[in-house]
Amino acid sequence: MLEAWKAGYCRVDDIEKLFSRAIKVVLRTEAESKAFSLAFQRWKQQTISGKAGESLENGSIVACKSKFDTKIEASSAQMYFHYYGQLLHQQNMLQDFVRTGTYYAAVMENRADFEGKVVVDVGAGSGILSLFAAQAGAKHVYAVEASEMVEHAQRLISGNPSFGQRITIIKGKVEEVELPEKADILISEPMGTLLVNERMLESYVIARDRFLAPDGKMFPTTGRIHMAPFSDEYLYVEMANKSLFWQQHNFFGVDLTPLHGSAFDGYFSQPVVDAFDPRLLISQSTYHTLDFTSMKEEDLYEIDIPLSFVSSVGTRVHGLACWFDVLFNGSTVQRWLTTAPGSPTTHWYQLRCVLAQPLYVMAGQEITGRLHLVAHSAQSYTIYLTMSAKMWGVGADPGGILQTSTAKLELKEPYYRLSQPQAYMPQDQQQLPLSSLQAQGSGQQMQDGLSPGITVDQERDSAAFTRQV
Repeated sequence: MLEAWKAGYCRVDDIEKLFSRAIKVVLRTEAESKAFSLAFQRWKQQTISGKAGESLENGSIVACKSKFDTKIEASSAQMYFHYYGQLLHQQNMLQDFVRTGTYYAAVMENRADFEGKVVVDVGAGSGILSLFAAQAGAKHVYAVEASEMVEHAQRLISGNPSFGQRITIIKGKVEEVELPEKADILISEPMGTLLVNERMLESYVIARDRFLAPDGKMFPTTGRIHMAPFSDEYLYVEMANKSLFWQQHNFFGVDLTPLHGSAFDGYFSQPVVDAFDPRLLISQSTYHTLDFTSMKEEDLYEIDIPLSFVSSVGTRVHGLACWFDVLFNGSTVQRWLTTAPGSPTTHWYQLRCVLAQPLYVMAGQEITGRLHLVAHSAQSYTIYLTMSAKMWGVGADPGGILQTSTAKLELKEPYYRLSQPQAYMPQDQQQLPLSSLQAQGSGQQMQDGLSPGITVDQERDSAAFTRQV
């Protein structure tokens, strides 16, 4: 670190953070002091290049890592930037007209926030939001993008010269790049599954601290994670049945049953991403707010949300349903972008955490618990869910004995539920024609007050969930 400092290879703020974790360097003799002074003078005269790996008298220069590199695995980052460097994935997001249309409306309805202003587009991708800002009259837009998408963005912006002449593309991470001036407004699309997946919200907050002028605006301004318990017997059976393969006692002469328990747990460790009918919810939802204008980056390392609901029906609770929305708090118009069930579907869909052990509740019964999200270096979160309800019925202790169910899920590895699930069949119906089973299952599902499984065009299936890395 000393050599890196002498070579001027690290920024001063990086060095201060490194020295907070460094050992103390003591110059014991006058000769060492003179040598240090000489090296410092050489650095001031730029006789040392400061390149990583350069040999020095007493060692070599070690490159300083950015904040992004210190908390994210290199392999995850490489996959992430490779993913967003491809046009087919950018097209998938652009074709989400709820997403793209809401951003366009939020910008154009709030021209007063953009006209004559300096804008920074954080994670610019194809550059579409930069072009929106320029259309709204921005004085200049700095489009910061770390992936190879910058080459496509440059061509797109150059092909729209009436706007592109006011846009500068900068390749690099927001944690590392330098800008020539402060921004009046930040614009970005940093949302992932469950709002926080991919951990780009942290980069958005870092960009705020590094680039945004005092009293500057952020589009989006606020995010909310919404939650409600749900009941979906067909989803539960579908997931449980996946592990039936491991209940075979004679698979080419091999007993697979020793692995059934692990397989069962593994399937229930996957959050389910799909679009579900809001009638599956059994109580009013609650939400947790993230204020992007004031929160700290560290607030996103762990998110702890207490849960409290009152069931509207007597049923089995199969888990917690989640979705999110974000607010563009413009000076003229406030506009929300929502991924709620029952609203026009986005490429984010909704997410459900399914309990391996469902709870039984009566109408009016309280359901409590905790949703705890812990960030990890693969640019995602581990989800810890606890849900509880008081026991009821004959033999229940009125003093408050709880039935509790817990789950540990990996947000980076969800179950993308693309096709219509098979209806659960009693044993005596197994030989019925498929058309009869589908009709019977759908009718029974509606009779039970549950929604039939979603059907999606196959071509859409192939691109619908490419947001996940």
